[in-house]
Amino acid sequence: MKTLAIKLENGSHAQLTAIAQLEGQPVTALIKQAIEEFIESKRHQPQLTDRAEAMLEEIERDAAARREALVTLFGSSDETPKTTPEPMGFKPRGAPAGRREMIQQAAEYINPPPWQGQSLSL
Repeated sequence: MKTLAIKLENGSHAQLTAIAQLEGQPVTALIKQAIEEFIESKRHQPQLTDRAEAMLEEIERDAAARREALVTLFGSSDETPKTTPEPMGFKPRGAPAGRREMIQQAAEYINPPPWQGQSLSL
């Protein structure tokens, strides 16, 4: 769940508060309902659907380029692993079985999970 802060004109806020009181609902419930209705109305607009498809294609192209960069950097699963020293702080978890594991290991090294390096207290 995300928190969103918005600025409303005094008159709009007063009207929204009055509607919320008349309907016996919190202002936040009315805002959430309005946002959900807005999103649903946009979901069926062909122009927005076309833009979304173009954006998905761009995401796929970017992902393919990043994937290729990692494969170029770390090699493919057909190659034997190189025996160069690992960068400081890199803790390999065993030899990767293939390309997917190498990419996952590289991704975790570049962007470690938020819990990595933290101790859990019960």
